[in-house]
Amino acid sequence: MLNRVHLNGLRAVETVARLGSLAAAAGELGVSASAVSQQISRTEKQLGQALFERTASGLVPTEFGAVFSTRLGAGFRELAQAVALADEANQCTLVVSVAPAFASKWLLPRLSRHFDRHPNVLLRIDASARLTDLDHSDVDIAIRMGDGAWPAGRAELLLAQEVFPVCAPAIAKKLKSVSDLAQTCAITDERSMISWNSWFEAAGVKPVTFRKGARFTDPMLCLESAIAGHGVMLAWQLLTTDALADGRLVAPFGVRAASGLGYWMVTSTSKAESRKVRDFKIWIREEIAATMVQFKSIERVA
Repeated sequence: MLNRVHLNGLRAVETVARLGSLAAAAGELGVSASAVSQQISRTEKQLGQALFERTASGLVPTEFGAVFSTRLGAGFRELAQAVALADEANQCTLVVSVAPAFASKWLLPRLSRHFDRHPNVLLRIDASARLTDLDHSDVDIAIRMGDGAWPAGRAELLLAQEVFPVCAPAIAKKLKSVSDLAQTCAITDERSMISWNSWFEAAGVKPVTFRKGARFTDPMLCLESAIAGHGVMLAWQLLTTDALADGRLVAPFGVRAASGLGYWMVTSTSKAESRKVRDFKIWIREEIAATMVQFKSIERVA
């Protein structure tokens, strides 16, 4: 039966019955009074029942029309509440776009503290290395590594990135000086924006030629390869802090080099910043600060 009746016609019937006139219904629905009248006539034909009596003072619901419009009113209120649920869910959902390595190695182990602080906010993590169009997507905030030059977004520096070698403890024991790196394999991220040259310069030594090692297209795989003892990886703070803290990795030299890159929080330039985004920024800055305290306390193996 519903397939034979147009929804716009049912809305017109309910609105006229509730407001008492074609003009008032037209104002609420944003159409002309003539259009409302035509929708009502079409609905009556589809139902095979008269819903209103046409009188000199206007439309008056028939006995059937009064019962019918009352039921319609209840139905439309249920529909409105259903739509409101979707709006409420959108308001309470924070969509965070992060690179998979950042999400897996740093963010996820700390998310429970965000849940505890903001239990009414549902976090949806979009693990992607591509910066989406924040002005035309459901992403509220993106965490990206780079130089901060994102013309389509508002970027705030979260943490300047420093690079340094890391390796498994067994390999670190063999590294008495930087020159010993020539006896190890370099674990290489083929998509990395960082290079060893900046670290060698910061260490004040000439570049060392490594033995050929494993090559990957993902920093997470590089990290796991380093933990497995396959060689030395050039890494950065947030990627390695947890593995350094629990001893799976060692930073064998006390030298860190600025990379010119950093982790940035990127938001839309056109959308107003919501409370949930502001709260997330406060939380993640606190977590970064706590991580850096932990990072600086880690003992380095000479």
